[in-house]
Amino acid sequence: MSETDVILQPEPDYQPVATSDWMRWAVLVLTAVCVGGAWLAWTTQKKVDTLEQELVRRQQDSQSQAAEARLLAKQAQDISREAAARTTLLETRLAEVTLQRSQVEDLIKSMSLSRDENLVVDVEAALRVAVQQSALTGSAEPLITAMKSAEDRLSRARQPRLDGVRRSLAKDLDRIKATRVADLSSLTIRLDEAIRLVDELPLISQPVDESGRALARPTAPPPKGKAAQRAKQAASSASTVESAASDAPLGDQLMRWGQSTARTAWQEAQALVRITRIRQPEAILITPEQSFFLRENLKLRLLNARLALLSRQSASAVADVNVAQAALAKYFDTQSRKTQLLQNLLTDVATQSSQTLVPRPDDTLATLAAIAGGR
Repeated sequence: MSETDVILQPEPDYQPVATSDWMRWAVLVLTAVCVGGAWLAWTTQKKVDTLEQELVRRQQDSQSQAAEARLLAKQAQDISREAAARTTLLETRLAEVTLQRSQVEDLIKSMSLSRDENLVVDVEAALRVAVQQSALTGSAEPLITAMKSAEDRLSRARQPRLDGVRRSLAKDLDRIKATRVADLSSLTIRLDEAIRLVDELPLISQPVDESGRALARPTAPPPKGKAAQRAKQAASSASTVESAASDAPLGDQLMRWGQSTARTAWQEAQALVRITRIRQPEAILITPEQSFFLRENLKLRLLNARLALLSRQSASAVADVNVAQAALAKYFDTQSRKTQLLQNLLTDVATQSSQTLVPRPDDTLATLAAIAGGR
């Protein structure tokens, strides 16, 4: 049979059977719905219980968190109070620190000014002591050393208000270095040598030999040794003339004898008479006693010049040396080598005596005084 045939067959009339099947299906569906509803209700109830438990747990957590929040809020409030107290304390301490800082700054400023003032006072005192030492020793080295030390101290200080002092110090230092200062010890040694040479100088009234040494006065008799030597030379010359004349003619012998006699007479006359040119009439009249006092006075004058040099009185020393030079030119023989040597010594002393004064650092001292006065 085909499908068409099956469909076309007439449906049997079983009405009770169809009704019972429908009922069974309805019961089954209703049972399934009831079971589903019960399961859904049970599930819903379980979820509700779970939600209630969760809500209770969360409520408990919220209460604990609220308690903790209140505790934290209280702690935060306490901390904020402590912070406010600490802030107030810090502000108070900050004000105190600010006040102390201002006081420290004022103290540092005053200390800086005091240090500058002490530095100015120390530099001024050191320079004045160095000036005194230079005046006592006659050397510029103590003053130069003190000025270099002061320049180093001022450069280390690095204070703008002391720049004027540094400029004045550099200017005075260059001026002192450029100034020539004579050696006082060498000048005193020259004066000592001049004092020693006074006893050896020949006077104008005292004759000298060809070498410049002073001879004895004509009033004193010549030594016997020189007279015997002169007689021996005359005898030897006479014997030589006689031996030579014995072989010569009579006229030549007489001429030679006359020449030897005239030569001998001239030598004797030269020994008895000496011609001297007198430039200073009062100098030739000095007696031996006066010559002694003249030499002593000249020594005293040179000693005064030496003491004046040691006392840093160059003008007085130059005046004494000039007086000594005038006495040399007036009473002593200027042609003598020793007199010329003494004159040269005195000329050097008079020339260099004006260079014994060490210049003072007046500009530096004036600048220091101005700074000290404007404190």
